Amino acid sequence: MYLTFQPPPQLARHVRMFWVFEYDVPEGQPYVYRSMADGCAEMVFHYKGAFSEVDSADYHPAVLHAQTSRHRRFLTHGSFGIFGAYLYPTALPQLFGLSSSSFSNQMPQLTDFLGAEGAFLTEQIMTAPSHKQRVHLLSVFLQQRLGGREQDETAAHVAVKHIIQVNGQVDVASLASRICLSTRQFERKFKEFSGFSPKTYTRIIRFQRALAEYGNKHLNMTEIAYQCGYYDQSHFIHDFREFSGYHPRQYFSGRPEGIEYREG
Repeated sequence: MYLTFQPPPQLARHVRMFWVFEYDVPEGQPYVYRSMADGCAEMVFHYKGAFSEVDSADYHPAVLHAQTSRHRRFLTHGSFGIFGAYLYPTALPQLFGLSSSSFSNQMPQLTDFLGAEGAFLTEQIMTAPSHKQRVHLLSVFLQQRLGGREQDETAAHVAVKHIIQVNGQVDVASLASRICLSTRQFERKFKEFSGFSPKTYTRIIRFQRALAEYGNKHLNMTEIAYQCGYYDQSHFIHDFREFSGYHPRQYFSGRPEGIEYREG
């Protein structure tokens, strides 16, 4: 089961959606979930079952999985339930008072940077009687965190959302010119609020657009590459391997790890 919930209007600038992923793992079988490179961050709560990163025994019930240019693999041996908030990376400075670039490719526990407040939130989410209650609890928490930090939308905020809206198919120099910044100013501000350089960020978002074509039987690999803004196969294969660990043919033709949420 994979469900999504829209954020309240007050959070729409910062939260793309809330989500729930539940899956019944056959007894005695391991389940591996592979996270891919992503231009957005997630607050993740494991309210049922326990995942640990492959080759690690560490288990953390609540983490911030920040925007990332890497793929990671996680293992569990039982059925699970996960609740999360999918955040624009520009929300991180306003929520936690740190630049987005300080979080990139990190996955800290909530208690690492929220302390007792993070522990209390985790307990609330874990024991909530319903998904709607989890959405309410986390919405209230996020609105309270934003209360003293809310800022006007900057050029970097606008640029990040534009790149996401056009699926990474944008010329960086033209975008900088449109928002009246020099290329150097734009790159510095953009990295502060997105976590990556504009060039890397557009590559990640374009890759995410390609991932979404899983299960589309009407397009072959070449057509997927072209539709997602790749002008030759070598660039498509290179980015796909770097950001997912898969050759695109293996991903689209086989059964990649942890794909059930896209099939549900």
